[in-house]
Amino acid sequence: MTTPPLVSPFGGQPPPQQQQQQQQQQPQAARDVNTATLCRIGQETVQDIVLRTMEIFQLLRNMQLPNGVTYHPNTHQDRLGKLQEHLRMLSVLFRKLRLVYDKCNENCAGLDPIPPEQLIPFVEDDSSKHEDRSAGQSRPATEERREILEVNKKLKQKNQQLKQIMDQLRNLIWEINSMLAVRS
Repeated sequence: MTTPPLVSPFGGQPPPQQQQQQQQQQPQAARDVNTATLCRIGQETVQDIVLRTMEIFQLLRNMQLPNGVTYHPNTHQDRLGKLQEHLRMLSVLFRKLRLVYDKCNENCAGLDPIPPEQLIPFVEDDSSKHEDRSAGQSRPATEERREILEVNKKLKQKNQQLKQIMDQLRNLIWEINSMLAVRS
């Protein structure tokens, strides 16, 4: 049993207090959409696009061409309708993705772009270090980079030691197994 919808005394409109609260919440909701949220929405949209595309290919694989073989026109029309619906939804999803992309670019327009080379740590030779210093890089950044290089060097040494130990253990196990095989 369902309950009938409540009818407002204001002719289907919410009371004026509710309207005012809703109007105050709408601009706040628009401000709450940040770039990270937009990126999540974009990611979900891309996932939907991939899913729809896979469904389209599945429909195309199952669809028989009318090449003289007996086929059912109703089934063919039904599959064609589904295919057209998927293509329409794919178009809508691409428009949505474009809107999200444009909004993200708009939100990030005022930010200073950071070159990707600065975001990726890499081992440098001595000549490039001198160029970086002359370019005016801050001292703490070079010290941090030097510390990272030292830690990486120590890590490589420890990895080499572990590899030697593992090789020794492997040889020892092989010798034990071969002696056990000779005794049996």
